Amino acid sequence: MTQASGDHPTTLGDLARIGWHPRPVREEIRANVLERIRAGRPVVEGMVGYDDTVLPELTRALVSGHDVILLGERGQGKTRILRSLVALLDPFVPAVEGSALNEDPLAPVLASTKARLAAQGDATPIRWIARDERYSEKLATPDTTIADLIGEVDPIKVAAGRTLEDPEALTFGLVPRANRGLFAINELPDLPERIQVGLLNALEERDVQVRGFTIRLPLDIVFLASANPEDYTARGRLITPLKDRFGTQLRTHYPSTIAEEVAIMRQEAQLCDPTVEIPEVLDELVAHTAHLARRHPAVSRYSGVSVRGSIAAREAIAAAALVRAVRLGEHPPRARLGDTEATIAAFAGKIEVDAHDTSEREIVATLLAQATARVFTERLGHLDPSDVIAETNDRPLAVDLDGPTATWEQILADRPALAAMGDHAPPSERLVLAELCLEGLVATRRLGKRVLGNRVSYGS
Repeated sequence: MTQASGDHPTTLGDLARIGWHPRPVREEIRANVLERIRAGRPVVEGMVGYDDTVLPELTRALVSGHDVILLGERGQGKTRILRSLVALLDPFVPAVEGSALNEDPLAPVLASTKARLAAQGDATPIRWIARDERYSEKLATPDTTIADLIGEVDPIKVAAGRTLEDPEALTFGLVPRANRGLFAINELPDLPERIQVGLLNALEERDVQVRGFTIRLPLDIVFLASANPEDYTARGRLITPLKDRFGTQLRTHYPSTIAEEVAIMRQEAQLCDPTVEIPEVLDELVAHTAHLARRHPAVSRYSGVSVRGSIAAREAIAAAALVRAVRLGEHPPRARLGDTEATIAAFAGKIEVDAHDTSEREIVATLLAQATARVFTERLGHLDPSDVIAETNDRPLAVDLDGPTATWEQILADRPALAAMGDHAPPSERLVLAELCLEGLVATRRLGKRVLGNRVSYGS
């Protein structure tokens, strides 16, 4: 249990003296959302690319007091959005000490709690619940039961004299225990349809039914859910009556621009070493690879290509740079264009291929080459590469892709036309732009290339 600060009241009498007034979770969230708007703060922080699409709709849903379901392919930040809503709750709220339902001391639910308050009066102990404790999450799985979500009749309590209509006869599940908070279900269509039916009353009438008996509980919960589009998976579907009970349905999406994808990668990637330097051009190459994959005809459009692929690719590039730097004794580790080879394994597990005659790795390798050509055009397309082509054809360039950085620096010192391709860039990117120039000319079929292990030869 998270402890509140010491200046909070500890008994019912103290709570009444400070003028505490209960308010529903929806009103609590609405007030905090409007306060953020007045202060010019984002309602949900850390989400990139949703400012003009998802977040305005989400804001209106929260102000309306709606239960919310997010629909979208994998890796679009649905779970992150749901978890971020915890920040819209008050830092602490009081509850009767020992209550399984986090009952407000001034608005009890269970008969036993009411009896206890009557017996103990102002001396009833209370605890303060931190906002993080008021968020519950369940990943929908085929083996989920009604007992997991709603609860189960406890035969021992019934034998002790409880009636089946008495909430006290129930061993509470996740939903009742989320009272006065947020309850989220991830991948809702994966929940068996008969279990989805068991949630209908909880969302609409705010009561629960167990084994044919209606247990009247005035639950104070905001329900949240995430789901893939209904035609994405054969594992299950979202039944229409349950979908209808969510006040707002939001559609998430992938980053619409390369800049947004790069911003997400930089925000989310956990690099193996914070000193690894990754030039911006490599981030752009990874982002282009992801965007091309989402439009590739052989990649399943229903499963999508998760942003986790871009994030994992950036982490793989950093790892490749660090391994080389440690082996060669270089510091700080600097990523190079050849390190993008590591992104193939990172992306391969993030795509689903519809074609049977092509592997994920083959598709990613092809997309990586296409992305290289695009970044080459964007970064260096305004420059005339004729001198580089002539220079390289006259003196073919052989290089070890995993060799020391000093080797590349010597190459640039010896090849002025190639070095000039990076004159407009900051020093940290000049070497990578030289590599990009060579690979871009290969990708656009203006320069030849031979590969033997880590040794690469450019030229006619």
